[in-house]
Order: sequence, then C-alpha cells, then structure tokens
Amino acid sequence: MTTKAIVREAAEQREFQILAPFAAKSREAERAAEEAPCPFRTAFQRDRDRIIHCKAFRRLAYKTQVFINPAGDHYRTRLTHTLEVGQISRTLAHALGLNEDLTEAIAMGHDLGHTPFGHSGERVLNKLRPGGFKHQEQSLRVVDYLEKEGQGLNLTREVRDGILKHSKGGGPIFAPEGCAPATLEGQLVRVSDIIAYLAHDLDDALRSGLLIQDDVPLTFRETFGHRGSTRIGAMVDDLLTNSQIEDDKLTLAFSPAMEQNMNDLREFLYQNVYRHPKLDRSMEKADKILINLFEEFLRDKTLLTRYYPAAASRPSPQAEWDVCDFIAGMTDRYALQVHQDLFLPQCWPVEN
Repeated sequence: MTTKAIVREAAEQREFQILAPFAAKSREAERAAEEAPCPFRTAFQRDRDRIIHCKAFRRLAYKTQVFINPAGDHYRTRLTHTLEVGQISRTLAHALGLNEDLTEAIAMGHDLGHTPFGHSGERVLNKLRPGGFKHQEQSLRVVDYLEKEGQGLNLTREVRDGILKHSKGGGPIFAPEGCAPATLEGQLVRVSDIIAYLAHDLDDALRSGLLIQDDVPLTFRETFGHRGSTRIGAMVDDLLTNSQIEDDKLTLAFSPAMEQNMNDLREFLYQNVYRHPKLDRSMEKADKILINLFEEFLRDKTLLTRYYPAAASRPSPQAEWDVCDFIAGMTDRYALQVHQDLFLPQCWPVEN
C-alpha cells in the first residue's frame, strides 16, 4: 500500500475512533457516479476542495450579501459570508463531535447558486423562470450540472443534501421533520447560516449608517452584545449549552429565549435593514436590470450564446433555463457591465 493511500485510510479510521456515533463518516459516503477514491483525501475533503476550486465559488467575491457592489472594503460579500458560515459550523462540529470536513464542504457550497443583487435578484428570477427559482436549488444545479463545462462536480450525496436543504427563508431555524437535512452536519450548517447573517448583517448595517446603536432594541444589545464577535459567541454558546445527547442521538437546540430573540432579530433586520428605503431604491433599480437582461437574452438566442456559449448546445425549449443559469451566475459588477453594453449608448471616442 502506498503512503498516499495510508493517509486517506488513516483519516477514515480516525473518524470512527474520534467522532461521535451520530456523525457522518466519509468512508460511507456515496456518489451518483462511482469513481476511484482519492489516494490522500477523504470523500468529504475532496468535495470541499472541488467546491473551493470551482468558478462559481470565486464569483461569490463579487455578489451582494446586503449592499450592492459595495465601495467599502469591509462590507460582507457572499464569499465572506460563506467563509464565516464555514468557520462557525466547523467550530460547532468540533465541539459536538461531528464531521468537520463534511460540515465545511456543505458550508462552502451552500450559496453557489445565489444571484447577483442578493435575494432581490432571487425574487426576480423566481417570477421570470417557469417553475420558479430558489437559490438552494440553483446551488445544487451548479454542482450537479453547470460546473466543469456541464459535467458537474459529482459530489457526495451527503454534501448535495446539505446544500439543497440549508435555506430557511422566513421559516423556522430548525427545519420540521421531513424537510431537515439528512445529516446532523447539514443541520448544523443551516443553523450556522442564520448565526452568521444575524451577526454580520447587523454589523454592516451599523457600519453603513443605516442604523445607529440606539436603533437596536435594548433586548438585542443585552442578549447579543455590541459586536459581531459577541453576537456569534452568544448564539454558539447557547446552542452548545442546550443541545442534547441521549441514546447516541444528538438534538440541536437553542434555549427558548435565545431562539425567540434570534427570530425577533431576523424580523428586525427584514423591517429595518433589508427593506430600508435606501436599499429598496437600489434593489428596485437592480430588479429592472435583471428583467431587462432576461427579456433581451430570451428574445435573441444568438446574443445569449455570444455571451454564454454553453447555451449553444442546448435545445430551444430550455431557453428560459439557459438565460436564468447565465444571469444567476453573474456577479453584481458583471450584470451592471452587460446591462450597460446592451442598453446604454457608448461614448464616441475623440480622434485628433
């Protein structure tokens, strides 16, 4: 046996020795298409690496979290949000005896299908594409079908399930039975996602001046503290304190007071940040940009294939899906650039 194979097999064996009985084990992972195992990485480590090295992951750096194409260097983007979710979920997985590699792989892939201009872009495409549009379903479409020139990444069933079921929308923090991720690691990413955005979206709103500290209700300041780090710490500590292990089964839980405060903070952000008049005006303009792009590319497939060559080999009945795939994959700045190219006159150069 080669040294490389020993590395992977030793890592797989350690999972059975160190991780909790209810943790997912990489040796048991399944893929839709069988492939030889990596000589030196477990299946979940391989999935994480495939996600991090894919094009859709790199584009997250220029996709909106809350603020469109922010000029400030310290505002969160969809990429920094993803990294924060990964850090929180790995911390929790380590403390609970869960599989950190699986948790990180799900976290790195959970938002790959997000549109430009954040959830505003998602709402636009949901209205325009037949059958609707949800970013978590698009994230799965990215890893299954769009990446690697249409070959997909052939990720494990466990990672794909966690990506698909991470999103809450306006729903409960803990998914109801039948809708929850199949693994505890997937459930942990779902929770870490909300911990991350509750902490950093409030942080960015304060940094931007949309809110000042006195706008934040006293209950939130007492529960979560005044900084992003204390907010994350409060939620992580509460989850670890209240999650229960019985009969080799882990049940994730917050205290009733913390869960209520988290839901209340989420509603506060929706009403006072995400729907703030200044953001609303920007998002209305962004909506018009995406509608214009969708209608123009749907009208002219030749134009679409010029910008998105992958559409050339697909049948015409799939036109709305091709346009949606192209637009959903855009960064904020690329959407603005293409819209300018197609709809705004170019300045005529001066010749001496």
